[in-house]
Amino acid sequence: MVHKIAVLTSGGDAPGMNAAIRAVTRAAVDVGWDVVGVRHGYAGLMAGEFVPFSIRSVGGIIQLGGTILGSARSLEFKTDEGRKKAIRNMSAAGIDGLVVIGGNGSQTGAYMLSQMGFPVNGVASTIDNDLVGSDITLGVDTALNIALEAIDRLKTTASSHTRAFLIEVMGRGCGYLALMAAIAGGAEAAVIPEIETTPEQVAEIIKKSYERGKAHAIIVVAEGAKYELNALMTYFKDKKDELGFELRGTELGHIQRGGAPGAFDRVLGTRLGAGAVEAMARGEYGVLTGLKGNELAWTPLAECVGKTKGISDKLFKLASIMA
Repeated sequence: MVHKIAVLTSGGDAPGMNAAIRAVTRAAVDVGWDVVGVRHGYAGLMAGEFVPFSIRSVGGIIQLGGTILGSARSLEFKTDEGRKKAIRNMSAAGIDGLVVIGGNGSQTGAYMLSQMGFPVNGVASTIDNDLVGSDITLGVDTALNIALEAIDRLKTTASSHTRAFLIEVMGRGCGYLALMAAIAGGAEAAVIPEIETTPEQVAEIIKKSYERGKAHAIIVVAEGAKYELNALMTYFKDKKDELGFELRGTELGHIQRGGAPGAFDRVLGTRLGAGAVEAMARGEYGVLTGLKGNELAWTPLAECVGKTKGISDKLFKLASIMA
C-alpha cells in the first residue's frame, strides 16, 4: 500500500509539466498520501534531492512554462547500480511510489524501476508526440501553436519580399510537429523523417509555387529529417537562382518548449497527473497515463518503451493536397 509518493520531471521540458506536477500533488493529498518533489529528474533521485510538497507548494504554477522541479539527463541512472541507489534513497525517505513525467527516455527509466519492483507510473509528456500509449502527449498543443505563430509571422515577411522560407521545427525523429504545423500554417510542403523528401523535390515545389504567381513559399522541415534545414540550405547554396524566390532559413529551436502552456495543455496535464495517481491508488503500477479518444488510458510501460508512433500517410497526403 502506497503512503508517500514522489514526483519528478525528466528529459526535455514541455509546456504543461507544472500543471501535471500540481495535479499529482493535489490528487495524492486528496487520497491521504504525503508527497515530495524530486529536483533535477533521475539525477536528483540518486542524490536524494527531495522537497516536501503540500497543496500550497504547487499553488500558482499551473500557468508557468518549463518545470519548477528542473530536469537533467543522467548517465549513471542508466546503470543498475544507479537505479539501486535511487531506490535506496526513496526507501530511506519513506517513499513507496513514484510518478515520472516525461517522454521516451524518461519512461524507459520508469519501466526499469518498475522491473526492479518499485511502484512507478508515468505521465506522457513530450512535444515530439512520439510516445506509444497516448494520442497526444503533454506539451504538443502549445509547441504546435508556437510554431504556427512563427509560420504566420514569417509568411507575412516572406510575402512582402517575395521569398521562400525553410522553417525547421523540433520533434527529434518524429515529424508530427512539422506535419501538423504545415497543414495548419498552409505551407507548401512538410519535410519529415518518416517520408523522405529529396532536395530536388523541395526545389520543384518551390519553383512551381513561384510559377503559379504566389508571393511566397513556406516549407516546414522536421529537425530529424534526412534533409534537415542545414542540409537543404547547403544544397540550395548554388541553386538559389533556379527557385524564382529568394530563399531564407529559420530554425525555431527551443522557443517551442518555452512560455506559458495553452489551455489544452493545462487541462491535459491536470488530467494525466491526476490519472497517474488514480491508477496508483487502485494498485495499478508500471503504466503510462495517456489520452486515447479523449479518455484517459493506462498502457503498460512494457508496451511503450523502445517504440515510437508512426505518422499517418493520409495526413501527409492531405498536406500535399492543401498545398
